[in-house]
Amino acid sequence: MTHNAVIPSRRGLLGAAGAGLAVAATSAVAAPKALDLADIKKEADIACVYHCDFGDAARFDQMLTNIANHYSAYGADPFALQLAIVAHGAGVKFFLKDLEATAWAGDGAALKSFERVEGLAKNGLKIHLCEITFQRNKIDKANARDFPFISFVPSGVAAVAVLQAKGFSYLKIA
Repeated sequence: MTHNAVIPSRRGLLGAAGAGLAVAATSAVAAPKALDLADIKKEADIACVYHCDFGDAARFDQMLTNIANHYSAYGADPFALQLAIVAHGAGVKFFLKDLEATAWAGDGAALKSFERVEGLAKNGLKIHLCEITFQRNKIDKANARDFPFISFVPSGVAAVAVLQAKGFSYLKIA
């Protein structure tokens, strides 16, 4: 599988004044774009990857609170701070449209925090979902929420390592 998507710079995305958000939000069966690991760039002096491989909703909410606090410390300036979440394993469930036909069916709490994710994305937050998790768990990629700030990467753990190698600090909420 190849991943040849061209990703605009953070400045270009933010300059579009959210026009793409409205279009992406209305697509019913589209899946997020796929990225090569090499396509992920460090575009701010301070960059951090939040590692989400857990399925606990309270822990996920705490991670979102930490991300909001992180942005707050930089005045929500998306050019001063670059944050990303890499989700794999049970962590992908927070980014699905529904949990029906997944191992997490019936866990409605997992879907309730996405509005907060959307709010944080206005500051430049990017979400990278693991394709291996979707394949191994037989989850249709079209079930992932389709927004410009969400993408698929070939492997979640590989993406975490690549981001660290590119200068992203690593955080995991315990």
